[in-house]
Amino acid sequence: MSAPAIPTTRRSTKIVATLGPASSDPQLLEQMIRAGVNVVRLNFSHGQAQDHIDRARLVREAAQRAGREVAIMADLQGPKIRVGKFAEGKVMLEPGMKFVLDAARTGPGDLQGVGLDYKELPRDVKPGDTLLLNDGLIVLTVDRVQGEQVHTTVKLGGELSNNKGINKKGGGLTAPALTAKDMEDIRTAMSFQADYVAVSFPKNATDMEMARQLCNVAAAEYRHKPGLIAKIERAEAIPHLEAILEASDGIMVARGDLAVEVGNAAVPALQKRMIRLARQHHKVAITATQMMESMITNPVPTRAEVSDVANAVLDGTDAVMLSAETAAGKYPLETVIEMASICASAEIAEDVSLDADFTGMRFGRIDQSIAMGALFTAHHLGCKAIVALTDTGSTALWMSRYRIHIPIYALTPKLSTQRKMALFRNVRPLLVDDATQRERALAAAEEHLKMRGIVTSGDIYAITCGDAMGVPGGTNMLKICRAS
Repeated sequence: MSAPAIPTTRRSTKIVATLGPASSDPQLLEQMIRAGVNVVRLNFSHGQAQDHIDRARLVREAAQRAGREVAIMADLQGPKIRVGKFAEGKVMLEPGMKFVLDAARTGPGDLQGVGLDYKELPRDVKPGDTLLLNDGLIVLTVDRVQGEQVHTTVKLGGELSNNKGINKKGGGLTAPALTAKDMEDIRTAMSFQADYVAVSFPKNATDMEMARQLCNVAAAEYRHKPGLIAKIERAEAIPHLEAILEASDGIMVARGDLAVEVGNAAVPALQKRMIRLARQHHKVAITATQMMESMITNPVPTRAEVSDVANAVLDGTDAVMLSAETAAGKYPLETVIEMASICASAEIAEDVSLDADFTGMRFGRIDQSIAMGALFTAHHLGCKAIVALTDTGSTALWMSRYRIHIPIYALTPKLSTQRKMALFRNVRPLLVDDATQRERALAAAEEHLKMRGIVTSGDIYAITCGDAMGVPGGTNMLKICRAS
């Protein structure tokens, strides 16, 4: 069977794909990058340190062959809030049954009860609490707590197998966001200079600040600073969203665990709120979990999945994420192609309301004012493109927070900045050989646009840059150019 056709449509929304057994073939991974993968997620819940190091090299090599740079995101496992193992691998729980979660149990579980990976559970619950196991498919009501044992009644039964997760309805589990394993995994991720680190189950800004400190220490010898993504999957994180955003470079709307804790019905509105807040705080947002779930086994998505991805795009998310679909599914390449097509189609329907967005806004920084001025001017002049000559990517990030149907090309001399910008919505990051000479950089920018067919002779485009090139925060100039 021939490989599916890879579309060439321009697309603003980025795609995060999880690497796994289904997508580890070098040729297939290269095809996925060509098809639209912008960020590759390495899931540290599975595999050993060397596995991740090898996969990171695989990603870099595939990206080089594809002629594109992609970002690598190291997704930390976080605390193991799970049941232990069963003698038979699983049990079938029926409604009304009594079942004991026993933190002291060392042997395998059975129909009467099971041990816990999470030993603090007896201290975190009280009679009347509701526990949700296996992503909420099994519901237990806490009857009483005796020492290390949590005695429960099965409210909603089903098959419970080894190491399934535990959530408490409404939140309240005290497990720390960063475990000893996470700290070791951060060192591994920094050894191959992961562009982003995703922190699982943060409850507040302090969790993210600690992660930042650990990442910076581990990355110091490589002169590297990764971006930090807070995975919002705990009920406790919701009241602290703005503080978490301030302490992070972005958030992931992790709809799986979050839905279990706050209820499925609450998640769509929370998703919209989180994406809106991220844009207002000049941070990136990733929407994740079950986006194209049916494509794990089917070659086409359901109409509901198409609507889900499209709505995330219309909400303004920077990226949509694939998990098992690309890590273990039967159709990883087809899934990426379908997702890219949905994103591109949804973007056509977006409203651009820059005038309203800027009403009453104040800018305290020169470089931010230049970025906003470039957007406003390009929109009203009908520019074919906006070019940001940037050292850190900040100018491109600010411009990407607003909806505009004009592509933003971010030219940087730093490979790490180019890779980090791969996650920014509507930003096409490009590497330039020498951005220290402004006139050479400006000429190179126009050459890039012409070579890609973005502008032809007579077309106008906007450029932002600084008097002193290569200085972080030095953008102080907006120039409107007409292609020669």
